[in-house]
Amino acid sequence: MDSNREWTGRHPKKDRKRRRAPSKLVGAAGAMTVHRDLEERQPEAKKARLSTILFAENCEVTHGQLCELLKYAVLGKSRVPKPSWCQLFHRNKLNNVVIFVLQGMSQLQFYRFYLEFGFLRKAFRHKFRLPPPSSDFLADIIGLRKKPITGDLPKTMGGSLPSTSSKANINLQNDPVIQKYGSKKVGLTRCLLTKDEMKTFHFPLPGFPDCENFVPTKCNGFITDSSPLFGLDCEMCLTSKGRELTRISVVAEGGCCVMDELVKPDNKILDYLTSFSGITKKILNPVTTKLKDVQRRLKALLPPDAVLVGHSLDLDLRALKMIHPFVIDTSLLYVREQGRRFKLKFLAKAILGKDIQCPDRVGHDAIEDARITLELAQYFLKHGPKKIAELNLEVLASRQELQPIGPEPRNTTEVVQHPNTSVLECLNLVGQKLLFLARETDSSELSSSKNCQTIKCLSNKEVLEQARVEIPLFPFSIVQFSFEPFSPILTEEMNKRMRIKWAEMSTVYAGPFSKNCDLRALKRLFKSFGPVRSLTLVLETHQPHLCIQYEVLEAAQLAIETLDGILVEGSYIKVQRPVTELTLDCDTLVNELEQDSENRGTIYLSGVSETFKEHLLQQSNLFLGLEAVILPKDLKSGKQKKYCFLNS
Repeated sequence: MDSNREWTGRHPKKDRKRRRAPSKLVGAAGAMTVHRDLEERQPEAKKARLSTILFAENCEVTHGQLCELLKYAVLGKSRVPKPSWCQLFHRNKLNNVVIFVLQGMSQLQFYRFYLEFGFLRKAFRHKFRLPPPSSDFLADIIGLRKKPITGDLPKTMGGSLPSTSSKANINLQNDPVIQKYGSKKVGLTRCLLTKDEMKTFHFPLPGFPDCENFVPTKCNGFITDSSPLFGLDCEMCLTSKGRELTRISVVAEGGCCVMDELVKPDNKILDYLTSFSGITKKILNPVTTKLKDVQRRLKALLPPDAVLVGHSLDLDLRALKMIHPFVIDTSLLYVREQGRRFKLKFLAKAILGKDIQCPDRVGHDAIEDARITLELAQYFLKHGPKKIAELNLEVLASRQELQPIGPEPRNTTEVVQHPNTSVLECLNLVGQKLLFLARETDSSELSSSKNCQTIKCLSNKEVLEQARVEIPLFPFSIVQFSFEPFSPILTEEMNKRMRIKWAEMSTVYAGPFSKNCDLRALKRLFKSFGPVRSLTLVLETHQPHLCIQYEVLEAAQLAIETLDGILVEGSYIKVQRPVTELTLDCDTLVNELEQDSENRGTIYLSGVSETFKEHLLQQSNLFLGLEAVILPKDLKSGKQKKYCFLNS
């Protein structure tokens, strides 16, 4: 095997069906598998499946990247970016996500007992390295943050401005609000999102493919700094077609509510999201108002120069399926560092000194939220960017960032903009819980999380039995098995024997050759199958033989299957591996490697030039079904090696 690549590619001569399989992650921090339970009888092409894109040079996937994938599996591309290192096809067909953690098992143990792990090898397709283990591996991949700093918020949270002494410690010029708006007061028109900004933040716009059936508000008047502001907030539920509107509230500049309507979705409701929306089945049952009714009423209500104000307003407009050109989004108005966003609850307390979305209340008050967004916009216009910068919101937020100041926000954007958002927060956002199954002796921060259903068992066997019962009931589960790790001495001995075994499996003996054979031509021949670590002429036999040790197992296998029994330099030669105690089961092992689900659809190419690689990358669309081109590099020089792997 190539030291840069911890998997085995199939031999091109072997003709196999290209089948898809769920994915597999095996890491040194403990073998970890990610399995997706899919609906039975789904057409093969429509199954959710994972496909690697291009691995990094060291084939390592970080805990943060795993967290990226898990959050994407929960929320989808509409609210979180796609993972940068892989593709999850047909995510809408994903019914369950189950993570199996084999605590105490390493990559070494997996390959040492490779033949014993028949099911894992056939069920899980992808293998790659993880970073060294941390103190809490599960907390890292789920994205749990460190324990919050305790203590009350400063008095500035009451809405009063900081004292002069605290102002002096703030470099206002570096504040993102100042950098965007300057230090002087700005007018209403300066606070409007531009068309490019609306495009960047996924606001519905005319002419966009996903907005074909959206209704325009017909507000096309001339906007001035005196144009009227309207606070807007919507609540949604989860239906068979996604999120749909259940309530709309509109507040005018004086704080008066001018529209508050419950809305009956067109499709079957799967989850009322009561903890966020406050809407229940009992509340919505008698409602007859439909989406088209509130669209018509909102169009009639708004004057031509109306400016809508909201927090993550793109979600509200998408729920309304309406397009409006003049908007102020308070999650973007109060600019934050690194593209993150402040929560509405935090801004209400920090800027206005008001408590909203209180935990003793079921769901959010849409009228209250709409009124708060309006007041936040008015505060910004009245006091200007400098006053906002002097509040030092980033410092205030950092003191309570890791300790939620109330229920999770109603919309995804408020959560996922933070790079440290956990998978638990994403699950909570869509009204789901995480199942955690483990032995009683296993500890993790995960166990104490409020959105996690933890079941502790006495043994690995009991963990397995409980998993069979509980997993179908949860959309997201973590099942952890624990094993005693090998001692350092035994581990080192196993490492040594595995290196020797791999070297012997990557070595072939070829011959006999005539005594006057062309040695240069033979070297060129054997090097054509892949990179050669060493090539030795064996003279202890009656006729000369060659001993060739390849860098990768695929090269040795290709040489055996291509040259064994053919006429070379006037002699019919035999090409075989050395027979030692470590290679007695070599044929069985190679056959299992070829049948490994990870290697199905993988082709090993040798003798690949730089020109060919560039052409392959540029013209990859010419290869039907090609998903990835893996180009191993030399760890020392950084140069690409003269072979590659094609994944399809």
